[in-house]
Amino acid sequence: MTATSLTPTPAGLRKDFPADLSASVAVFLIAMPLSLGIALATGAPLQAGLVAAAVGGIVAGRLGGAPLQVSGPAAGLTVVTAELIQRYGWRTTCAITVLAGACQLGLAALRTARSALMVSPAIVHGMLAGIGVTIALAQLHIVLGGTPQSSAVANVAGLPAQLADLHPAALGVSALTLVVLLGWPRLPGRAGRALRKVPAPLAAVATATAFAALAGLSLPRVDLPSWRSHALPEMPEGPVLGLVAAVLTITLVGSVESLLSAVATDKLIASERGTDKRPPRADLDRELRGQGAANIVSGALGGLPITGVAVRSVANVKAGAASRNSSMMHGSWVLLASFLLVPLLDLIPLAALAALVMAVGVQMVNVTHMRNVTRHREALVYGTTIVAVVLGGVLEGVAVGIAVAVALALHRLARTRITLERLDSGVHRVRVRGQLTFLAVPRLSRVLNQVPHDAHAVVELDGSFMDHAAYETIQDWQQSHLAHGGTLEVTGRSGQAARINGADPADGTGTPDGPDAADGAGGVHGGDPGDDTRHAEAGHHADRSRRGQHRGTHQCCRPWTPWQNHCDHRATNSRTAPATAATMAASAEAASNRANGAGDGADGANGADGAGDGGVPNSAPTRRRRGAGQLASGISAFQRDTAPHVRDELARLAREGQRPSQLFITCADSRLVTSMITASGPGDLFTVRNVGNLVPLPGTESTDDSVAAAIEYAVDVLKVDSITVCGHSGCGAMQALLSSAPGVEATPLRRWLRHGVPSLERMASRHHAWARISGRLPADAVEQLCLTNVVQQLEHLRAHESVARRLAEGTLELHGMYFHVGEAQAYLLSEGEDFFDCRVFDTVGQRA
Repeated sequence: MTATSLTPTPAGLRKDFPADLSASVAVFLIAMPLSLGIALATGAPLQAGLVAAAVGGIVAGRLGGAPLQVSGPAAGLTVVTAELIQRYGWRTTCAITVLAGACQLGLAALRTARSALMVSPAIVHGMLAGIGVTIALAQLHIVLGGTPQSSAVANVAGLPAQLADLHPAALGVSALTLVVLLGWPRLPGRAGRALRKVPAPLAAVATATAFAALAGLSLPRVDLPSWRSHALPEMPEGPVLGLVAAVLTITLVGSVESLLSAVATDKLIASERGTDKRPPRADLDRELRGQGAANIVSGALGGLPITGVAVRSVANVKAGAASRNSSMMHGSWVLLASFLLVPLLDLIPLAALAALVMAVGVQMVNVTHMRNVTRHREALVYGTTIVAVVLGGVLEGVAVGIAVAVALALHRLARTRITLERLDSGVHRVRVRGQLTFLAVPRLSRVLNQVPHDAHAVVELDGSFMDHAAYETIQDWQQSHLAHGGTLEVTGRSGQAARINGADPADGTGTPDGPDAADGAGGVHGGDPGDDTRHAEAGHHADRSRRGQHRGTHQCCRPWTPWQNHCDHRATNSRTAPATAATMAASAEAASNRANGAGDGADGANGADGAGDGGVPNSAPTRRRRGAGQLASGISAFQRDTAPHVRDELARLAREGQRPSQLFITCADSRLVTSMITASGPGDLFTVRNVGNLVPLPGTESTDDSVAAAIEYAVDVLKVDSITVCGHSGCGAMQALLSSAPGVEATPLRRWLRHGVPSLERMASRHHAWARISGRLPADAVEQLCLTNVVQQLEHLRAHESVARRLAEGTLELHGMYFHVGEAQAYLLSEGEDFFDCRVFDTVGQRA
């Protein structure tokens, strides 16, 4: 079966049968001892483990959405099931399993599978690690020859007495099992390579069983009663709330473990097999549906709860399984063995199974997971979840983990450092590190009020969020500070200054452009040559202060009003605002004041069109300039205010020629100002803009040589170090692709958009990594396609000969970028895929 076939053909089944047969045998040999051991650990009848293994293989294998995942009884549900058996009895636990399966079917019908994976990995791994610790503590008593207690705390408390009363025979068999289990994969030489084809769990249990039988040891052994006395479910009895909590716990833990296992299996397949040998990617909603059906059948037949099992799935993939038939055949082998191999199974010492399950429990505390959560500063969530699961149970532990994760997120949001420093030059610098919310307003106000009224202040904002309370606090202080003769400058995290020194109290450039722009205006202006503080002298401060006092009062367009075409409020204001000398002067000074930030001023300006920032107070509406008048107005502002600051730099570039560091491929959308969002200036970017930021594949029909020529020139002649493909929110080209219908006349625009069809196909395919923004799902299909298109166009770039050569030499880097226009937030595509098999766009602030 190939990667593109969703339904195997008869020819494909025949071709895959030998591989599936051998893989099913390998998985069967692993599943038999593990299923018995997990049943032993839960306190359920041993047949229950075999029933669950057979049903998981046959039912979940046939109906599930992950073709190579193997389902059955898993260690992740051992603790939960043991608690339910102790509290309600075995037959009621079977009924709870049936109800949990029905809940899983409901969740699958609501298509919530992928949303379930949005739980913090620190909580999931902490839950599994806590379960592993609980399993290991319980099985340690059986390894030592005793009986486990009802809780992890009781097991720890009972260890001293158990160590004082060791049973040498049980301890010896357990030790032998562990030695073989850990040493089997490390057998050296050619003989070792041949022996390693036998699964380590089977080898360990078989060796321990043979040793116990040959030595004549008197030990508790597996005792499979007659299937005629096998217990089936009964109507649940007990407190309703307790039963509901039990059903939800089985549903939550089983679903999350199954989906994580499915994602991990997909990753393993992708890393080990070529595209032509991969089965379809996991359909998580279908997988959840298959797990629900399997749990209903297993519970109805008196089996344990079922989940996807990572150990068996890995063995299935590594054994060469090609389709879901390997899982189904493994279930059939378990079913046959349950009837035909009972005499052999009855020889297995319980201590050997306990040692095997204890090793599985220890392995659930994964060192790699610890490193990952520590690197992401979530060790507290991970550790708290482990402790809570061990002490209180799975559901309680997950609830505590979620609470700690939320508290930690709120703490990071509210954690703000605000300091005041007086420099030798007499400047008072206020530094704000972190997010500015209402919780930080008292400290912010206290520090700002320590700045002398007549001093020059620099407020440095280093954060990605500012709420309305903090915004108003800064604005009110700014008004007071300027009214008393002081001057003011706001900078972003890189120290790039906004042109707001001595701004008018009503002037929005004195603070960030809105309550959510914590980087301040400096973070926006920084890349523009007319706005970079490297081109400003201290002597300009007083001049800007005087000019700022005559600015208008409207905030929404500042500081990029000359580049915008959205100032309909001006006509309204002009009809209602009373005429004053200050607002009349604002009209005359508007272009000068705003052009300081106009690095791309030739893109169009209406700053000198008589509208001003706050509106011209004429009694009649002022007609906005369009076309040549608007263009001439912007050019005039550039020549008057920006050109003097950048003339030397442009003269140097004219002498030396351009040496850009990167090729920047983005959309022609007028809302994307490349120099603004990249903090770049003249000579930094070699920019290619087209509809949809598309990169046609070389040699395709209707290819566009202009894009290929620009790529070749940038890579081979200019020797750029990197290429960035930048998409954006609300892209009209992506909307057109989604709404395109076949048979429509092929206009030039539609012919061009054919180069975006691979992005559509990638988004619909289950064989490619999903793309999303860090911390949330895509808002809609358009945003999903915009993100996917960036990933796809990077693939097209790699197909260009010059790019492929430089990549092979290691002298070129490719980057993906997404700009959300409404949020004024840039995202960079991270390397590789995340834990949930997605290509993630991280916010630049988080990456920095």
